[in-house]
Amino acid sequence: MRTRRRSAAVAAVALGLAVSPVGAGAGAAYAWGAAAPARQAVPAVTVPVPAPTPASEEFPRLTPAVARELDTAIRKVMTEAKVPGVIVALSAPGKGTYVRSFGVADKSTGMPMSPGLNTRIGSETKTFTVTALLQLVDEGKVALDDPIGTYVDGVPNGDRITLRELAGMRSGLFNYSADEDFGKAFLADPSRPFTPQQLLAYSFKHPVLFEPDAKFDYSNTNLILLGLVVEKVTGQRLDDYINREVVAAAGLKHTLFPVGAEFPAPHAQGYTDQTLSGKTANATDWNPSWGWAAGAMISNLSDLRSWAKTVATGTLLKPATQAERLKVVPSLPGAGYGLGIFNVQGWIGHNGSLPGYQSLTVYLPGPQATLVVLLNTDTDYRGSEPSTLFGQAITRIVTPDHVFSLPAQPVTGH
Repeated sequence: MRTRRRSAAVAAVALGLAVSPVGAGAGAAYAWGAAAPARQAVPAVTVPVPAPTPASEEFPRLTPAVARELDTAIRKVMTEAKVPGVIVALSAPGKGTYVRSFGVADKSTGMPMSPGLNTRIGSETKTFTVTALLQLVDEGKVALDDPIGTYVDGVPNGDRITLRELAGMRSGLFNYSADEDFGKAFLADPSRPFTPQQLLAYSFKHPVLFEPDAKFDYSNTNLILLGLVVEKVTGQRLDDYINREVVAAAGLKHTLFPVGAEFPAPHAQGYTDQTLSGKTANATDWNPSWGWAAGAMISNLSDLRSWAKTVATGTLLKPATQAERLKVVPSLPGAGYGLGIFNVQGWIGHNGSLPGYQSLTVYLPGPQATLVVLLNTDTDYRGSEPSTLFGQAITRIVTPDHVFSLPAQPVTGH
């Protein structure tokens, strides 16, 4: 969860790379230079995924009347949160399909948003990285309860933190994207590349926050380590492995783990207020290497609609492994986190945020409904992420018993 405050040392808001399933701003964190707020302990137990909606009739037919209601709700969020452009896809078997784009992809030219645009997906990358890890579990090459120290040297508590705890955000390792020095370095030159080792160094200079498995705490550091595990075990670069063994295996044609700042056309321009001045800037070509295994990937609407079901139902994994993935621990009321995936009021998936872009890709098992929301800003509105506001407005209409809702976190300094 992100608390976006002004730092005395860095006149900027905190990066929100990893959008967390447990509140506004995902992943990243508090503010560079600000102390992390106290966290409430979460019992180290697993709970089953909430029962899916039993009858598909609980999901309405997407008639013209329902579409008009959705249009109105989406435009209302856009206006209130000052979102330049948004793309939405909602569907369920036998119920029809709703695909719409609103607003502009480029504020300077007025180019409209359209469903075919590529986008940066931020922390949705975590679903791909953890899928790669779980594939290696299925192949018997790693075990979820292996300590990270078996694969990566120099990790605090590395002899006791397991791969399962990293994937479930229960390691206790400090989130590197909350480090003040990282914030200064990134915002001073958003085009610079970062290596995984550089990112871990920002984390490891801080003491651990708690003992392994004692609490839930969303940290991008965890995914950097899992990316390194995949590389060590496979002997391949993470981008190469995921592009072949996850992206291609899932039949995705427009999804990419980039090496640097490349961003295939066509794409929307992305707008952020995460700058040294606090003024809105165009972040389209900022280098996402600082997110790497936690948030660097690119995709589009059609691929994410497919991925929503693939990741939620475990198409690429053995059933027992998928069952482990979907065991969630409580994070906030109505929300739980499994292994690189969340369950919010029955909607299974992940959200993503990094400067300029946000996304939400979720699946509701009962009616087999898929919802994808893509937008070209990450600027919060009254403490909530715009992607959450869109998800909430849409699900209130179509699944009132399963409203996607993440409690807002404090936002100050704007």
